Amino acid sequence: MFYIPNIPFAFYHAIKARNLVFYTAVNPSIANSGIGTESKYETQKLIPAHLLPSTVLHTPENTINETLTKLKEKKITFPMIAKPDIGFRGMLVQKINSETALIDYLNKYPINILIQEFLTEPHECGIFYHRFPGTHQGTISSITLKDFLTVVGDGQHSVLELIEQHPRAQVYLDLLTKNNEIAFDTILEIGEKLQLTEIGNHSKGTQFINGNHLINNKLELIFTQLNKQIKGWYYGRLDIKYSSIEALEQGQFKVLELNGILAEPTHMYDANSYTYFKALKEMRKHWKQLYLIARYNHDVKKVPYRSVTGLLKDVRALIIYTKSLAKLHQFTPYS
Repeated sequence: MFYIPNIPFAFYHAIKARNLVFYTAVNPSIANSGIGTESKYETQKLIPAHLLPSTVLHTPENTINETLTKLKEKKITFPMIAKPDIGFRGMLVQKINSETALIDYLNKYPINILIQEFLTEPHECGIFYHRFPGTHQGTISSITLKDFLTVVGDGQHSVLELIEQHPRAQVYLDLLTKNNEIAFDTILEIGEKLQLTEIGNHSKGTQFINGNHLINNKLELIFTQLNKQIKGWYYGRLDIKYSSIEALEQGQFKVLELNGILAEPTHMYDANSYTYFKALKEMRKHWKQLYLIARYNHDVKKVPYRSVTGLLKDVRALIIYTKSLAKLHQFTPYS
């Protein structure tokens, strides 16, 4: 619904660039400029370490005991977050609460897994940023605030009944009932809030809210300074955890992920402020910036385009990899 109507726009720019995969020159330091085939762990290395959660990479070549030792060395304690090194849209992202659950998770998914400290900052947002190469100032073109799935008590109904009555939560009932942390029989006090999820993805029930009213020169300066420290990244979205807007404007935040050209200006999914056709226009506006950056990097900075056959091989490998994970994934609850 959002991509197919914009395909002619994409092909028009491909014709202008005389290359079907011109976009692979946008972010030279990220594999394929961040089309989803890249390693999160390798991309994370581009970001200043003090802005990152403590992380351990587990590979099939590592024993689980080796990984547990690394977690202790880095003082990463439970709960923690586990997620595939290659993945998107919240695929297999899990909050892990015990060593037993972690061992089960690692045994179930014999792939590269990132294990990260669980960040306690209460707020999460996505900040879409781009900067034309050679310019001193970049632009924040999208801020998406994330509203985690929450129910409010009325002193009468159980948590399960509140979920069944909630217009959004009921959609995710199958997922929520496998969460061992939720006491479904509990009756919340009047006005008492219970957050049902802690992963900021649509697939986990999180609602995306347009936060573009928060864009200001101070914030753009902070992210321009950060962008200049991330070599070879000009376009994409940073997923951020922060304690308050004031702290965010002072550069006090943690970066969950850096996303490249596959990233979207997700504020457009706020149906309260964006119509469908306005969202399509927003995507075209961002894709035009992507085109301009790619052309400059290629024509002026001599960044090569990826070969079409090479990119197709990577995408095919990603599809096979994703299907294999889908077969393994049975929404097993972790305690």
